[in-house]
Amino acid sequence: MRNLLEDFAKDDLNLKPSRIGKLDIIGNAYEFLIKKFASDSGKSAGEFYTPPEVSELMAELVAPKQGEEICDPTCGSGSLLMKCGKRIQLENDGSKKYALFGQEAIGSTWALAKMNMFLHGEDNHRIEWGDTIRNPKLLDAEDRLKHFDIVVANPPFSLDKWGHGTAESDRFARFRRGLPPKTKGDYAFILHMIETMKPKTGRMAVVAPHGVLFRGSSEGKIRTKLIEENLLDAVIGLPEKLFYGTGIPAVILVLRKKKKDNNVLFIDASREFSSGKNQNQLSEDHIAKIIATYNARETVDKYAYLATPDEIAENDYNLNIPRYVDTFEEEEEIDLMAVRAEREKLKTELDDLETQMDGYLKDWDIYHERGRSNRFAQG
Repeated sequence: MRNLLEDFAKDDLNLKPSRIGKLDIIGNAYEFLIKKFASDSGKSAGEFYTPPEVSELMAELVAPKQGEEICDPTCGSGSLLMKCGKRIQLENDGSKKYALFGQEAIGSTWALAKMNMFLHGEDNHRIEWGDTIRNPKLLDAEDRLKHFDIVVANPPFSLDKWGHGTAESDRFARFRRGLPPKTKGDYAFILHMIETMKPKTGRMAVVAPHGVLFRGSSEGKIRTKLIEENLLDAVIGLPEKLFYGTGIPAVILVLRKKKKDNNVLFIDASREFSSGKNQNQLSEDHIAKIIATYNARETVDKYAYLATPDEIAENDYNLNIPRYVDTFEEEEEIDLMAVRAEREKLKTELDDLETQMDGYLKDWDIYHERGRSNRFAQG
């Protein structure tokens, strides 16, 4: 402790605002340490940290504005929430006219989020500790689920024992569209998020495994309801190895209470990434392309497809991206006559080389034979 105090007393580590300006040195350092810890934590890292470029992408997709309330019901360390807040600050000269809300089930991670908020100067926040499905704590004055302008989350993938036993009698009627499978809680979180969107301004972005796009039974019924109610806005396929603790590729589902149309945009961004040894990454250019495609809301050859409800119904409400975005690359036609002519040419050249090599070898044998004869005569 003494050494720390002495080090921070040095001018080089003077972090007073009068010296460093608006730079968030402490907050950024803490975020760096969380990221470093996540990269070294293996499978458990996915419980508390969303890669910053994925958080950036999600914040861009929901486009938060001044005065809005933003929620992450599985907030982890709070990095995704703060990305949304940071976007508002960047677009409004540092304005903090927004409110952040979150809930986290793991106590130590909840403490991590609280500290993260404190060190980044996010004063207008409310982070609760508890199980979002079994015991949602972000309630309004009338003890109902609080509604938000924006809901974002990176929930645990296919969570077992998510609360299936009590879900059927849920007092908030979150599962009226269908009861998710007992051993896969993906749609439990998605349905909770839908219920917490404001009726007019509500929009959400959620990370999920690809299974939510095509699994049948109750999940198929839930998907059908989401399409029929015109809630699903976009399905965005991400590259593999983006997330800590899992190598599987994931998708981002974007849902809105008030959509521009009744179509669903499918984007296959799975093949464009910066490769890394342990983790792949999305670059600024990759994110910009996804956002531009999402905003344009048009079909792009081998990258995006704007599907109508009828097309989705024809596919039995299966949302698997390859059903809509054709990424097949035709192989270039082979000119067999040209290949044959090239082969004959190479054979001729090879024969010439063999003849030339035989000549070199004969000269080499004659040279060495003469050398042996001279040495014998001298001896």
